[in-house]
Amino acid sequence: MIDTHMKDIYIKQIATKLGVRDWQVENCMKLFEEGATIPFISRYRKERTGGLDDVAVAEIRHEADVYAEMDKRKDTILTAIEAAGALTPELRKTVEESLDSRELEDLYLPFKPKRRTRATAAKEAGLEPLADLMFNVAVIDPVREARKYVNEAVADVDAALSGARDIIAERLSETAAVRETTRRMLRTRHLVSKVTKKASAPEAQKYKAYFHNSEPLDRIAPHRLLAMLRAEEEGYLTLKIDADPEKCGNKLYYDFCQEHKYPAKALAVEIRAAVDDAYKRLIEPSISNELLKEAKEKADVESIKIFGENLRQLLLAAPVGQKRTMAIDPGFRTGCKVVCLDELGNLLHFEAIFPHPPANEKVKAIQAVSAMIAKYGIQVIAIGNGTASRETEEFVKRVPKPEGMKVYTVSEDGASIYSASEVARCEFPDQDVTVRGAVSIGRRLMDPLAELVKIDPKSLGVGQYQHDVDQNLLKETLDNTVESCVNSVGVNLNTASPYLLSYVAGIGPALATNIVDYRTEHGAYASRQELLKVKRLGDKAFEQCAGFLRIPHGKNPLDNSAVHPEAYPVVDRMAADLGVTSAELVGNEELCRQIHAEAYVDGDFGLPTINDIIQELKKPGRDPREAAQEFEFSDEIHVIEDLVSGMELPGIVTNITAFGAFVDIGIKQNGLIHVSKMGTKEHVDPARILKLHQQIKVTVLDVDLDRQRISLGLVK
Repeated sequence: MIDTHMKDIYIKQIATKLGVRDWQVENCMKLFEEGATIPFISRYRKERTGGLDDVAVAEIRHEADVYAEMDKRKDTILTAIEAAGALTPELRKTVEESLDSRELEDLYLPFKPKRRTRATAAKEAGLEPLADLMFNVAVIDPVREARKYVNEAVADVDAALSGARDIIAERLSETAAVRETTRRMLRTRHLVSKVTKKASAPEAQKYKAYFHNSEPLDRIAPHRLLAMLRAEEEGYLTLKIDADPEKCGNKLYYDFCQEHKYPAKALAVEIRAAVDDAYKRLIEPSISNELLKEAKEKADVESIKIFGENLRQLLLAAPVGQKRTMAIDPGFRTGCKVVCLDELGNLLHFEAIFPHPPANEKVKAIQAVSAMIAKYGIQVIAIGNGTASRETEEFVKRVPKPEGMKVYTVSEDGASIYSASEVARCEFPDQDVTVRGAVSIGRRLMDPLAELVKIDPKSLGVGQYQHDVDQNLLKETLDNTVESCVNSVGVNLNTASPYLLSYVAGIGPALATNIVDYRTEHGAYASRQELLKVKRLGDKAFEQCAGFLRIPHGKNPLDNSAVHPEAYPVVDRMAADLGVTSAELVGNEELCRQIHAEAYVDGDFGLPTINDIIQELKKPGRDPREAAQEFEFSDEIHVIEDLVSGMELPGIVTNITAFGAFVDIGIKQNGLIHVSKMGTKEHVDPARILKLHQQIKVTVLDVDLDRQRISLGLVK
């Protein structure tokens, strides 16, 4: 349990780091302790947080967890130091009040269990007193003093002096001030990469930009550092911080072993040798690894942030809604897998058609598709963007269709993962993976969010170096992102799958299953209040989840809005003051404009919440997502060889990184718009200019056929 004094300090640290007020952090932490979720806090407790959004609330929770773990670490360290009999009141105070994990580990280092070292052997040989005398200048002639320690365990004077230097070197390497000084020296140096013998392999050419590279460690772009670290891991590069050992040794010697303390030259020589050995053998390798780890942690944070934002855009992609959908998973030799789905995404029919080589059964395929469109009342068509996508799109254009029927291209990323997953087997136990994959494509068009929550976000193709970054932080960020998206849109309580329900605030997998089981047994929910009849769903869970669940055409129209049940009495007062019922007020913008928000501010319902209620009453249950749009690639290009510099082409943004955006222009290879080619004078965050799956126009700048790379520019 964190004591009150340190908790106040942690709150101030978090507030400073995140640029918010102390009271905002404190109130968020109290709400977490009360069992509140991030979506609930950001949506329904704005008065207590000062209107912080879900991203800010999630950051506060993350930082609070970091300090909670640090407090546990302090207990471990204090116990270890006390067991060693070295815990002084001053040291205890330093440990307890530390706010830096590096400082904590430096303080713990002398007492940390370690494998047998050269210093350990020297101590066992009885050379520690000699090391003490030498370092504390209690001896003038180290050679004469060393003769006293020659015995069966110590062969000669040189062995005695060497052992004493080993002990001194280890002490220096475990001194917190020495380590911090070294950090400051190395942190501003360059990270230098050199190629290994393996770099001649063709696979290494993707890292060519980093061969014999040198960049300031504290200014390397995150994606470049992660690429270099991966190249090192794969054996193509070696990485080293380019500090000068002699200069660093001088700094440590004069700062911590001042020469005037060693009037005898012989003693000064021994101490300087110990310092140089400590730096080269112990301190520099340790601090270099630490700083590289520190730099990677920063790169991880930036990369994961981009991954999270890309995922948010993907999940909040425009849905076509509840329409009868034909989904086609394209293919050549194995044919195109076609499924027909009803308005709720239920599978009505499936079959394979073979309009492409080698079968070339175009007429038969056209007849089959036409028949399915008529029989199942198909309203929209979804085509996967994988192999044979362009050819299938052109084929579908030739199929007679009802006027106004729209055709969409849908990303297949992760569809194969879903089709072989336990989730898919439960949904379609009697179908094979090809049918499941086609169903997933169709459902993605209908409601991307509802379908994509069933797939591991790392399989959706929207991040870079996702296997290289901190996996715990990645999972935390992606889970928060999915939860945020699900709750911002809201979930239909009577149609949602357990996978979608599990991301609703306060529910989770077990309660989601119970909610669906109750629905199966008793039929559709008539009201939010009925949730309290669900097994193990108590008052706290109801408080957290109710506002995010929707019941279209329920008894109470407020149940199909984002107004929380705790605020229903407020709406009743508003309606009564206007001389109407709550049902008549919901959706009536003219009446809503007559509401004076200030008149309803009371207790837990401050002005921000009252304004939210009024906005929701105007357009209850409004989907924040945009409407889906059709898209067509250029008919002029089909392979990379068709590209010519200067061409202007339509494209779809498929991935956004710190250095640019990848764009699908209708061929196998995606092109890259480098951040410098986005039409701005300064390098800015590409995510501020483009969005995932945005339809844009690009110019072909350069085509590298050897490396199959396409450079694009953004057409404004």
